[in-house]
Amino acid sequence: MPTAAQLFAAYFQVGISGFGGANAWARYVVVEKRGWLTDAEYAARLGLGQVLPGPNAMNCAIIIGHEFAGVPGAIAAVTGMFAGPLSLLCGLAALYDRYGELQPVRGALAGVAAGAAGMMLGTALKLARRSKPTWPMWAVLAAALGASLCGVSIGWILLVLGPIGILTARMERP
Repeated sequence: MPTAAQLFAAYFQVGISGFGGANAWARYVVVEKRGWLTDAEYAARLGLGQVLPGPNAMNCAIIIGHEFAGVPGAIAAVTGMFAGPLSLLCGLAALYDRYGELQPVRGALAGVAAGAAGMMLGTALKLARRSKPTWPMWAVLAAALGASLCGVSIGWILLVLGPIGILTARMERP
């Protein structure tokens, strides 16, 4: 069981390494590097974090931190996750204020955004491959993606497809 200090250190690493893509790094640190959770356990906590209000990476850090070290663990995980990036962000904001109109700066920011999108997609594919979803679960995913691309709000997607996904998963469980 990690301590609050270990949770702070791990999530500090997540925050510094995963700027713009914290879920990918959090999964790597918590599952692959530290072995605190399995892929399935991490996916369950991330799923819960996604349906709660607020940023899902923060919600997941709170859930994991609290699970291992109670309230101090939750506070340590969230503080660790945001301490480094907040410091970097303040420095970057000052630099952007001064040099943000320059074309090389705009190009660099576009590259960082593409990298973050790739990390999110890679994490989603890793989780999907390891959880081995069945065709009915893929159908729920396709419906959610289609609805999202058609401009349906996330609230309606969750309201309609959430219960269908839960029922599908329960029916498929051995």
